[in-house]
Amino acid sequence: MAITERTKRLSPEIFDLPVEKMRAGYYTDAYFNHARETLLADGCHPQVVMQVFQKKDAYLGGMDEAIAILKLCSEDVDGLKIQALYDGDRVSPYETVMTIEGDYTAFAHLETLYLGVLSRRTLITTNVVRVLEAANGKPIIFMPARHDHHRNQTGDGYAAYVAGRVVGAPIGVTTDEQASWWGGKGVGTVPHALISAYGGDTVLAATRFADWAPPDLNVVVLVDFENDSVRTSLEVARALGPRLWGVRLDTAEALVDRSLWDELGDFKPTGVNERLVRKVRAALDDAGFEDVRIVASGGFTVDKIEQFEARGVPVDSYGIGSSLIRGSNDFTADVVVTDGKPTAKAGRRWRPNPRLERVE
Repeated sequence: MAITERTKRLSPEIFDLPVEKMRAGYYTDAYFNHARETLLADGCHPQVVMQVFQKKDAYLGGMDEAIAILKLCSEDVDGLKIQALYDGDRVSPYETVMTIEGDYTAFAHLETLYLGVLSRRTLITTNVVRVLEAANGKPIIFMPARHDHHRNQTGDGYAAYVAGRVVGAPIGVTTDEQASWWGGKGVGTVPHALISAYGGDTVLAATRFADWAPPDLNVVVLVDFENDSVRTSLEVARALGPRLWGVRLDTAEALVDRSLWDELGDFKPTGVNERLVRKVRAALDDAGFEDVRIVASGGFTVDKIEQFEARGVPVDSYGIGSSLIRGSNDFTADVVVTDGKPTAKAGRRWRPNPRLERVE
């Protein structure tokens, strides 16, 4: 497992936060706003230790973003002492990932925000780490953009990038927005829509795409448009020659590829399955296209990738979509000390963590 960089955090300005609305409590659960207003009306400024944690084995995401919220949107950040782990750190159930010490009224209105960021980004980072580990170092294309709201793209893309640093394995994203925080670019294949735009002719669409594409863009072509992936792969390979980087298998879960119609009976034939991948690989190799890679997508999960890898299925890269944004990884924040005295609720306690580092 690669070691993540733990000496530099992203600048708060990179997150382009709606600072004024956050400061005003616009995105905050009302009860936190009400609690803060109660304290202010009473002239009460309790000095607290707020402790943040979650309940799973996970890989931390969203910490730099959470810190940015505190720095830019609290009432008196200079009066706060923030200690935190780093994006990409492996964390245990109930391990403290951040503490905030200071006047509670200075940051009470931000709890909803930093917990939400940590929950979402940690979910993505953890899911992507597990997929990368299952893929044994093979490249992964992070493809959930079409399955979620566009405003999630930026932070989710960075969370995927953090996962790639954790594992030390390549991760590609499909939109420029997903790659914006680290200065990358979105990657993509010849899509079904372009093939449709050329009348369903995959070879013509691929050829025109390759004519347009800059030299440093890997040309990858979807080959399931006519549900005949072996034939289409060979046609595209012959047409594009060395310009073709790879073919992408994306057969729908309800379909059986034409190349398998005479082989039904002893395996699950639908979707992108082992036998289909092996048939495409064998056909390309027999025709002299050993350098053409195979990208597999469509319904892939950690379990399916693990099965493919255990059986040595000749996939060079996996495209993963909606499964990477599914699940939950909820964070909680507790006031555990008030004015120097323990004040955690029943069942909770202050859990100091020597791994935390002071945020400057």
